[in-house]
Amino acid sequence: MLDELKEEEIVNKVGGRFKLSTLIQKRMVALNTGARPLVDIKTNDRLTIVVQEILQDKIFLDASGNLITRGSTAGDAVRRAMLTDISDVGGADD
Repeated sequence: MLDELKEEEIVNKVGGRFKLSTLIQKRMVALNTGARPLVDIKTNDRLTIVVQEILQDKIFLDASGNLITRGSTAGDAVRRAMLTDISDVGGADD
């Protein structure tokens, strides 16, 4: 396990352990589907990349629990939009 995950700093930074877990999971999905890392570190370990993105304020969850990235590319925005859950969008049946 990464030492940074044992520290309270990262937990407090994102607002709790549940939010930290959610943020890590959502960003890992994004990286696994082709998103580019937002930090320049010499590793292929995606968990290390995600932790550094959090510590460097490159990613966070918005009030609705959506993954927000700072410094993302247009391609990442398209991928993120495609992964967005549209179940909350109202339709004619509502």
